[in-house]
Amino acid sequence: MEYRFSNQDLKKLIIPLIIEQFLQISVGLVDSIMVASLGEAAVSGVSLVDSIFILFINVFSALATGGAVVAGQYIGRRDPQTGCRAAWQMVLFIFAFAIVVMAACYVFRDFILHQVFGEIEADVMENSRVFLLIVSASIPFIALYNAGAAVFRVMGNSRIAMQMSLLMNGVNLAGIAILLYGFHMGVEGAAIPTLAARILAAVIIIKLLFRQDRLLHIPRPLTFRPDWFLLKRILSIGIPNGLENSMFQLGKILVLSLVSGFGTAAIAANAIGNYVASFAILPGIAMGYTTITVVSQCVGARDYQQVRYYTKKLLKICYLTMLLFNGVVVLALPLILYVYGLSDLASQYARQILIYHSVCAALIWPLSFTLPYTLRASNDVALTMLISIVSMWVFRVAFSYLLGLYLHLGLFGVWIAMTIDWFFRACCFVIRYRSGRWISKSERQYLEHL
Repeated sequence: MEYRFSNQDLKKLIIPLIIEQFLQISVGLVDSIMVASLGEAAVSGVSLVDSIFILFINVFSALATGGAVVAGQYIGRRDPQTGCRAAWQMVLFIFAFAIVVMAACYVFRDFILHQVFGEIEADVMENSRVFLLIVSASIPFIALYNAGAAVFRVMGNSRIAMQMSLLMNGVNLAGIAILLYGFHMGVEGAAIPTLAARILAAVIIIKLLFRQDRLLHIPRPLTFRPDWFLLKRILSIGIPNGLENSMFQLGKILVLSLVSGFGTAAIAANAIGNYVASFAILPGIAMGYTTITVVSQCVGARDYQQVRYYTKKLLKICYLTMLLFNGVVVLALPLILYVYGLSDLASQYARQILIYHSVCAALIWPLSFTLPYTLRASNDVALTMLISIVSMWVFRVAFSYLLGLYLHLGLFGVWIAMTIDWFFRACCFVIRYRSGRWISKSERQYLEHL
């Protein structure tokens, strides 16, 4: 049997994706270290707003995934022209949606700050308000960047997204260094470069998609008329995926409001823990994007034997790399905590949650979050969404309150609840994948297209 992706093809996909994810996460770490020079209130304020923007990024990424899956399936069917149209429809829709989100963010700014985050200290609230006011203008550009990056990845060209991430992070870090240390600005010194970097990356990546010699590109002449058939296909994947991701992040925000009641030390430790934990799961995220590219093309070609082959192969790679990255996190913990300069109590919290997280991430995370990308790329999104939402609200949210608040485990109880959520997801997704019912979902979609 001739495989669609050689080991060299996978290497060209995976390595730039890991580098891209590393750049995105490392810039968050460096940002937080720089902002830490302004005090724990600044770190806490920026982290609270970042949690809102992670929600937006996840939603836009989910919608972009819908377009990428559809475009990838057309590549597998050897119909790249329709794939180009699908990519353009996705870009148009995601940009229009982002404009609405940005407007809502400004209109409901006070609600977000006072109702979602609850009662927080005055200096933390002020830093959150300033940061949110500035970075909200970047929302449409976050959407465009995610759309463009998804199109390049599904073509098998993850290098472009990596290069854009390098540019964006470089501009961001340089700007923050200049404004914080050169002009001695407050949190606005972190917000302004973030806005500028996102605008630059979005403009460049969309411009690159106008090259007509690429396998997937924005077709000329431009048409702004909705293609309802393609949009329906894109949104049938993107909306469930978006709901799943938004409910996931919304649950995290509600849990964050619980954490904010544990005090500034717990907020700071949780913020640093989230940044470092993002590094620990980095290869799993990269493998998820790889799975979208590989599996969507195999599904488009109706080659389910290769779907199973690549799913197994990518999961093995995921486990090996997750073990490596989490080992590095545990070994580097003393240095990480020293660099952040947290209080003794915050350092104690951070050390406890990060060691626990690293062990669980290496054992459970790939089956919880990488495996379901095979189901999504096969159009099996409804059950995947249902499992994720139920698990999030029952285990991560409810158990956070049970363990953290009522059983007095505090911040550590919140992180235990998170891993219970992982375990439940893993069990459900393994059962679904082994049942093979996702194949019938894919075949039904194929027949509807004929």
